[in-house]
Amino acid sequence: MRLFVALSIPNAVAQSLSLIQGGVPGARWQTREQLHITLRFIGEVDGQHVEAIDDALAGIMAPDFTLQLHGVGQFGNKQPDSLWAGVRPNGALDHLQRKVDAAIRRVGQPQDAYKFTPHVTVARLRHPDREKMVDWLAYHALYTSAEFEAGAFRLYSSRPSSNKGAGDGSIYTVEEDYPLGGHDFDSEIDD
Repeated sequence: MRLFVALSIPNAVAQSLSLIQGGVPGARWQTREQLHITLRFIGEVDGQHVEAIDDALAGIMAPDFTLQLHGVGQFGNKQPDSLWAGVRPNGALDHLQRKVDAAIRRVGQPQDAYKFTPHVTVARLRHPDREKMVDWLAYHALYTSAEFEAGAFRLYSSRPSSNKGAGDGSIYTVEEDYPLGGHDFDSEIDD
């Protein structure tokens, strides 16, 4: 099973993201179901490890908080591979991500290869029209969503889609929800 931990995006925010999706030949725009903020990619795990991961994530105590998307960008400088909407800096989000990462490492999963950069992937790129991509980045640079509550984080599984024309070709399924609303993060000790 291929797993990751993420925050879901409410429908109103997904709708605002749909309004900026378009105008870049070579982009495969993410579907509504594929929009989320990844906290930690886990990767392929077998059944016995899924239970340990679930137990570790269920033990996380963190407050709920408010988020807002702001700005856009790309990953892959020389060979751009995705377009994204950023997340305004948020200490509570960073705190939750550190707790999720520590929980995943405690159950034997390797260190994440990437530095946490909170974002929502809006498109996967395969040989994009560079000029149109640069225009898209400039035009949507000030994109800002409405504020929204993060009241839970989720464990997702991912499997390839048979519909190769949709988004990144993956189907995401929520395996478990973990509510937020625990202790004030300023008084907690990480890891």
